[in-house]
Amino acid sequence: MKRRNAQMLGEVLRDFFEDNTELYEKMMEIRVKRAWGEILGPAIQGYTRNLFVRDKVLHVSLTSSVLRSELSLCRERLVKSLNDYAGSTVITEIVFH
Repeated sequence: MKRRNAQMLGEVLRDFFEDNTELYEKMMEIRVKRAWGEILGPAIQGYTRNLFVRDKVLHVSLTSSVLRSELSLCRERLVKSLNDYAGSTVITEIVFH
């Protein structure tokens, strides 16, 4: 028996996420959080206390004030790297606490 409305899985997922944009945005935020640990490595991940996205702004709580200052200097490069990892513009700014 031949199926008539066969679609590729990628097409089905794309259609699903076009209909559910909030779910897609949450998935992208999770990718950015995962990227933080993978791009910056386990040493910086160890100093990271809290990480969340609100209104396209990544909020990062760090336990080291020296690390906070150093990461503030390369904020724009971090935003670009995290967005590249996620594959879309998820964040526009990073705020360090």
